[in-house]
Amino acid sequence: MASRYSVGVSFVGEVTDSHVLRVRLVFVSFRTYAMFNYAHLGWTTHAEAGGDTNTGQGGVPAFVGFNAGNGTKAYEYKPYSQDMRIRDLTYKGYANRIPGRHVFRIDERVMSGNCFDDETVYTSQPLVFAPESGNMMGGMMVNVTGPCFNADRRIICRFDTQDVVGKYIDQNRAVCIMPRVYATGYVDLTISIDGGNFNWKGRFYVESPTTAPEMVWFQTENFHELNPPELRLRWDKTNLTVDESAKVRISVWGYREDTVNPKMEYIDMLTDGVVNNGDVKIYPLDFANRDNGPNLRQYTFGFIQINLTIYDPKVGMSPILWSRPIPLGWYFSPQWKRFEGDKWAHDRCNKWIDYDRQMRPFTYELPICPCMMHQAASDKGRYVPDFECDRFGNAQCFYHQGAQMCYRSGLSSRDGAGQQCCYDKDGLLMMTSDNKWGGNPGRSHNLGLMPWNEAGKVPSLSHWQMDVTPFYTCCLWQDETSEDCEIYRFERRASQDCVGYQPPGAAAVFGDPHFYTFDNMTYTFNGKGEFVLVRADTVRHKLDVQARFEAIPNNVYGTARATVLTAVAAQENTSVVVEVRIRPPYAQWRYRLDVIVDQRYVYFDTFSRHVQNFKGVTVYTPTSILNQSHVVIMFQSGAGVEVVENNRHMSARVYLPLSYMNQTRGLFGNWSMDLYDDFTLPDGTPGPSLDINNLESLHNSFGMKWSVDDKFDPYKGKSLFYHENGRSSNFFYDATFQPIFDVKPPLPANYSSLNSTQIDQTCGNSYQCYYDYAVTLNRQYAIYAKYYLDEIVNIKSNNLKVVISCGALPAPKNGRKSTFAYTPGTFVKFDCDPGYVLVGEDRRWCYASAEWNWALWGDAQCIPEAEYNALQAGIIIGSILAVAVPVAIILYYVCQCLRERRAQRHNFGYDKKPARSIPNATAQNVRISPHSSPSIETEA
Repeated sequence: MASRYSVGVSFVGEVTDSHVLRVRLVFVSFRTYAMFNYAHLGWTTHAEAGGDTNTGQGGVPAFVGFNAGNGTKAYEYKPYSQDMRIRDLTYKGYANRIPGRHVFRIDERVMSGNCFDDETVYTSQPLVFAPESGNMMGGMMVNVTGPCFNADRRIICRFDTQDVVGKYIDQNRAVCIMPRVYATGYVDLTISIDGGNFNWKGRFYVESPTTAPEMVWFQTENFHELNPPELRLRWDKTNLTVDESAKVRISVWGYREDTVNPKMEYIDMLTDGVVNNGDVKIYPLDFANRDNGPNLRQYTFGFIQINLTIYDPKVGMSPILWSRPIPLGWYFSPQWKRFEGDKWAHDRCNKWIDYDRQMRPFTYELPICPCMMHQAASDKGRYVPDFECDRFGNAQCFYHQGAQMCYRSGLSSRDGAGQQCCYDKDGLLMMTSDNKWGGNPGRSHNLGLMPWNEAGKVPSLSHWQMDVTPFYTCCLWQDETSEDCEIYRFERRASQDCVGYQPPGAAAVFGDPHFYTFDNMTYTFNGKGEFVLVRADTVRHKLDVQARFEAIPNNVYGTARATVLTAVAAQENTSVVVEVRIRPPYAQWRYRLDVIVDQRYVYFDTFSRHVQNFKGVTVYTPTSILNQSHVVIMFQSGAGVEVVENNRHMSARVYLPLSYMNQTRGLFGNWSMDLYDDFTLPDGTPGPSLDINNLESLHNSFGMKWSVDDKFDPYKGKSLFYHENGRSSNFFYDATFQPIFDVKPPLPANYSSLNSTQIDQTCGNSYQCYYDYAVTLNRQYAIYAKYYLDEIVNIKSNNLKVVISCGALPAPKNGRKSTFAYTPGTFVKFDCDPGYVLVGEDRRWCYASAEWNWALWGDAQCIPEAEYNALQAGIIIGSILAVAVPVAIILYYVCQCLRERRAQRHNFGYDKKPARSIPNATAQNVRISPHSSPSIETEA
């Protein structure tokens, strides 16, 4: 669409001068491009702005810009707007190399495609570039626009701290190939001309290798194997060049961390001169006889790289496509076997086990996994969906087969470790004590740890080095029942069971506005301004969560005396401030909510940006949410803030771990399991008496006491909100606002379209729903008030309910369990694989006391049949001996006793004839004792 405008202004003496301007609009998908052609500027300043009444010059020049459309915002074209440089519009811009042409991309952020050559204002000019994000591995060709370029000037692009030489394309554009940047999230992209300062700046988003768009991939999963017959490699051919006849080269690279600095090395060329058709077959046997040397053979994982063989001479360089991290067993296994022996996997695994045992323990500082999937889904402060096993996104779950969902800790521990919890189709926690597919704690968190350029802290890659690669060498490339895999499963990367897991507390605000505190107190407060929802300021925790409430739209009778939640802001300790605000109805055509981090707008509309990490905080939107209507803020302590929007109705929920108990204040009350201290005032004194029906007392004596402004208060802090366009917190504050104080407001007397019976039919026993319906006269407000109330009630009573667990009960080696459940009432039977026999307790019960019944016959074990038969033979022989030996001993003893008795009789003559004579005595004087020697008494 093109239009030609002549903008005229009349001056003194009826002298009229005008501007000649042509505007062209181009629509592409959801983006719009505007092109302005300035042919003539007859005046610069209106008389009311100090311009000369005859010539239209001088004073403060006119505003230059346009409305961005859809109620988004206005755009001011700097440095021309209200500046004497406005005269330069007709011969600068250089869009399409044409002086006077100025082009813009119209989106949430308007981007100028025009260069500017006045070096006096370089420091204030933003750098414009496209694309605005790239893979951490580098290779993305980035077009930059900002200063006007010359072919004989040296251009340097700096991505974070890495410098690369840029290539001149034309006066308005240069290109730079993104280098490898060990970072993730937003980094500075700046440029320098001829060694000058890096004055032109922009924010470039670096994607981690596992979340960046997959430009190179294998058609099937056989690249995980050691000896696949063939590999079919695919790539996005249009991201290299539009010329399908161009030739590409494909190479393999390795990554490892054996020093402080990460190491990336070229390994081998897989093929060269292949037509850029996006498809090629690779035969691993072609590389079986390679000898890459002992250094390169140390690499266990790496990447596939694809680039142009002959690049565009005009650009002078080739973009690069990278695969995601892949194991290199398909390439190196013949060499490993040839140079390291048949037990190379065992040796490599043992080397890692010895190394890992020497490192500092890390699992003790990780959060405990929730017992059930619905608990993990509702623990918004600690767990985020794992983008490698997400039923709403990537549901492949190769490393956790049988799982329907995995969750990871939202932030790394202070040492960089991370937790992972996976759940099966029944929502039960999967553990490595049952099989190798359970979730694993990681020594290195997938999101990395700042500074990202050190070993053990690199996003994605350190996790692969420390945690994923050992899974291949110990389990995937060995038998699951091998000793190495058992050490991996039960010792080095054992799943943590959920014994001791404590769900967080939750509180919510919704509707006009209604509050549901941590201690389950419900009340209504219609303040107008910015208020404290939660504040913790103790030695252990420092957290601020604030809300902004604004007047609701008028109803059919005019002003509706109530307010509604429109924005939430949060900060913990020294983290950046995160603000989530609802967009105006006319600006919700694409995004429902605005997210502002550290006073900058951020967006979550691509897969790689669904989870973003900032200083001290992780912010994410669920994978299935594409309109930015659901935002979760996660802090280091485990505190979380969830903001949800439905049809222009907003609700906020705060989740706190038990460590916050008795440490909170604000509109969500003091979390103490005691309703009666929820209305505590900022200075710690008790608030109004507990009467939730007295809305006026709550409003004046409690709610309004928690208002915040831009001045710091030791009890409440200060406003965290980003105030634009010259506004402050006072712009939203209204101490004189008087809402309706009736819990069940009466309907207008002359309003016949609605009655209390109809409200009751919609709301049931929800007074919050009734209040909103009666105040707004809008059924939609009532429905969403009831909906959000039901949600927080269900979350607190069901999803965050404590689940009793008996803990892990390992399946026997070479055996299996009848169920992986671990809750009270669970009955488990054990069985063995063919060729094995079960010994020990063959069944167990989980008691309500969170204990498995005592294994009377010992823990279940599966032993080989031959061993069992030998054991049984030993038992039989042992049983026989156990009976025969005592009998033999008894018989021997009896025989010995009889032998001794005969001996005694023989010695004392019981079986001989009487003695013929006894000297000096008679036979009558002889006394024989059975236990002593005979004595002879002699008469005197």
